[in-house]
Formats: sequence, C-alpha cells, structure tokens
Amino acid sequence: MRKFFSVFFLLILIACTPQKMDKGKILTISGEISPEEMGLTLIHEHILVDFIGADSTGYHRWDKDSVVQRVLPFLEEIKARGVNTLVECTPSYLGKDPILLKKLHEATGINFLTNTGYYSAVEGKYLPSHAYSESAEELSKRWIAEFENGIEDTGIKPGFIKISVNSGPSLSQMDEKLVRAAAKTQKETGLLIVSHTGTWETAEAQIQVLKNEKVDLNHFVWVHAQNEKNFQKYMEAKNEGVWISLDGIAWDVPGHLERIVFCKENGLLDHVLLSHDAGWYSPGEANGGDFKGFTALFDALIPLLKEKGFTQTELDLMLIQNPAKAFSIKL
Repeated sequence: MRKFFSVFFLLILIACTPQKMDKGKILTISGEISPEEMGLTLIHEHILVDFIGADSTGYHRWDKDSVVQRVLPFLEEIKARGVNTLVECTPSYLGKDPILLKKLHEATGINFLTNTGYYSAVEGKYLPSHAYSESAEELSKRWIAEFENGIEDTGIKPGFIKISVNSGPSLSQMDEKLVRAAAKTQKETGLLIVSHTGTWETAEAQIQVLKNEKVDLNHFVWVHAQNEKNFQKYMEAKNEGVWISLDGIAWDVPGHLERIVFCKENGLLDHVLLSHDAGWYSPGEANGGDFKGFTALFDALIPLLKEKGFTQTELDLMLIQNPAKAFSIKL
C-alpha cells in the first residue's frame, strides 16, 4: 500500500510540475539549431539556379569553388546588415547543392536551410522522369528518406519542403500529386511546405488538397503572394492559418510597401514573411551571369516602412519571429 501511494504522489508531482514548452527545432545544412538561434532571416533566396532542365542538370554544370568566390561578396553584404539565416529555395533538379551551401556557411557563418520536394511549374521541365510514374505515396517516401538520412550521400537534411505548381484555378494531375506528396511528407516529418504559387486562386486549390490530407495550414507558405492584386485575399489567407510570403522585394519595392502597409492596417503582420527571391549564379553564363543581391529590403524597403510608422518590434516580427515560428519542426 505504501508503494502504491508513493507512485501515486509521484505521478501527481509530475503532472503539476510546469513542463518546458517544445519550441521545435530548425534544420540547417550544418545541423539542428533552436528557433531563437535563427535570428534575422531571409526566407526565400537563391544561391544557384540551373534552368537547363531536369534531364541535363547536375553538379558537372558548375564548379563549387568558383560559385563561392562569385557569391561571397553578396553574402558578406547581408551579414553586415545583421542577417543570420538564409533559406535557399532552389529545389531538386534546378540546381540544389547542399555541399555548396555548406562551403558558404563555413566561409560566412550564415545559417542555410535547403529543401526536399519537386518543382512542377513551367509544365514539368524541372521534374525527373520518375515523378510521372510514381504515386504521391512513393514520392513522399523519397522525400521522407532525405529528411531521415540526408540528401544523396551528403548527410545534410532538408529544413523544409519546396514544391511548385502551375498557375490557375485548378491543379493539374501532376500538381495535385506533388501537393499530396508534400502533405504526406509534412505529416510524417513536421517540415514546412513552401509552395511556388502566385495568385490566391492557385493557393486555394492547394489548400483544398491539404485540408483533404488533414494538414494543419500553419505549415503552408503561400509563395509569391505579391502576385495577388486583391489584397483582401491576404485576410482570407490568415483566416486559414496560411503564411503570406511577400518575397519579390528585389524586383518591386513600391508594390511590397503597399502590401505590407495593408497587412499592418488589417492586423496581418503576424502571418507575413519577407524576402527578395534574388540571386543567383547561373551555370553556363560568363561568371555566373548577372547576380542580383539581397540588400533591397534593408537599403530601400525598411527606410520606407519606417517613414510609414513601422516600429522595430513590427520589423522584428516579420523578419525574426515569424520565420522562426514558420520553419520550426514539431511532431
């Protein structure tokens, strides 16, 4: 009887003791970090993109050391502006190179996240042949294996799922398959789904698939939401729990300013993510082509936001707190 009461009171003590909240983890190319270590983050950028097509691309198309030499000055620029983490959104068969990112991390100290998943936009030009023959379940198993074992033989694990779909009010059979594969991968791994989308009608089509797969929409990023002309759709996105990614700053500062001001006026800033969608080294072009840097946010947009009355707290919400929350992996 004494033993029974000892166990009973021990269970009560455990139940009444405040438990440390699981804040999740961030998977970078160099390993796990806490969400707090993510710091100031650019959530959608590109170091290298190879547009030649899935049937021709490969590591033979670029020299890693030459890419490092070309890209390093642009990374030093953002490091000087306080950037601690860069989410590299180049997907498989379009130039994804985890070892290149590791070299850049070692050279700069900046954290990099890479991804798993496939890119279906541009009518499947960047899809491997097996994407057509395999089911959503089979594709998901490939992506889960990368999460569990690392990408190829690098040991480097993806920190999110990157997919893309073609624009329109409905999804093609291939697009829907990729969204379902991403959903299955998300539920198994906890990884965030980052989907090249555009307008709200295309986002809605994906959201319906994710709902059918019972995915929490807090794990879905509506990429290129700046392409939506009806700002009221941003309110619908927040109501669904979706992250609103305004990620083309390098190409349109005034347009992003207008959208971010709308988001502030309507209480949406806690669902807004900001980035440039800039870069990138282009294999086959002289010296990697015309690389567009990652500084417009800091040098052009933020001063304009401050003129509009944005506080540092609001900027930190969009650039530090929201990325940490969105990319945190919890199961």
